[in-house]
Formats: sequence, C-alpha cells, structure tokens
Amino acid sequence: MADVKIEAEVREEFGKGASRRIRSADKVPAVVYGHGTDPVHVTLPGHATMLALKTSNVLITLDIAGRKELVIPKAVQRDPLKGFLVHLDLLVVKRGEQVSVEVPLNVEGNLAPGGGLLEHVLSALPVEAEATDIPESLTVSVQGLTIGDSVLAKDVPLPKGTSLAIDGDDIVVQVVQPQAEEPAAGGEGEEASA
Repeated sequence: MADVKIEAEVREEFGKGASRRIRSADKVPAVVYGHGTDPVHVTLPGHATMLALKTSNVLITLDIAGRKELVIPKAVQRDPLKGFLVHLDLLVVKRGEQVSVEVPLNVEGNLAPGGGLLEHVLSALPVEAEATDIPESLTVSVQGLTIGDSVLAKDVPLPKGTSLAIDGDDIVVQVVQPQAEEPAAGGEGEEASA
C-alpha cells in the first residue's frame, strides 16, 4: 500500500467563497477528523492530492503545522463535469487499527462457452483491514463459469489480516442468460408503408 506525504495548511476561512478561492489557487479544502478529536479544516495542494487519490484507500501522512497525522480518504467530492477535486473528508487512523473500507474488485478469466453475460453485482468489496495494510484491489476469478453460476463474497481470496465487512453469501459477480431483444412495436409492415 502506498504511503504518501502531503503538507497541509490549517484554514481559518470557511464557506463557499473561501472554498472557491482555495480551488482557484489549485488547492483543495478538506476536513480531518476522527479519534474523538475536533475536526481540523485544512487546505491541501491540488496536484499532489489528485495524484495521491489515484490509488484507492491511499494512506496519507499529513503534516499539519509540524504535527503528523496518518489519514485515509473517507469521502471525495469531485466536480461532476470536469472531475477536479472539490472537497475531501479525511479520517485519522492509527497504526495497527482496523478500519472499514471498500476495496476495488478486478475480474480475471474467461467464461465457459455458451453465451452467458457477466453481471458485476459489486464493483468493490467492503472489508475490514489494518489501516496500514489495506489491499489496493482484490481479484475475482470467473474462469469457466457458466450461465447460473456466481461468485460469493466468501469465495474472494483475502490477504492475511483482512476480513469481510458484509455477509459472505452476498453475490459479487454472476453469469446471466442474455435477454433477447423484443421486436419493434408495429411490426415490419408499417415500416414499408411509411
């Protein structure tokens, strides 16, 4: 797991206007909270933060006015059109502490011949892992699955120290029968006379 170091500035201004000024300076407003401490409002460098968030569940060491805080992203708000970072919620964690996170799933393998379609019921698997040892992704094998087969959460191999945070019988992926297209309403005769 990647451990990224980012310098944060404590911010004193709040509200929409202040947030807009921060973003126009290529910075990101954020809130750091957790472990019973008061929330700390900070400003992060935009480019470094964007690069750090390319890794899911990245562990970030924040330097807030000389004090080091270990955090993970809890909520990331992006602009829906342009994709730039709007705001972050960062959760303080301690080494050795168990945290609940969603880990992206990678699917590998080929379905058995027969025309089945793979349906992704979950794109990420909720797990509990040590804060400093969160897996970047988990792999699900669909090799040889046929129509009607599925992979359950309990069938996904987890690294040591990681446990499921959902019911083991929840479906992760399943192979379904393709649906035939229905003929267009009105039939072929109407198209010829149009």
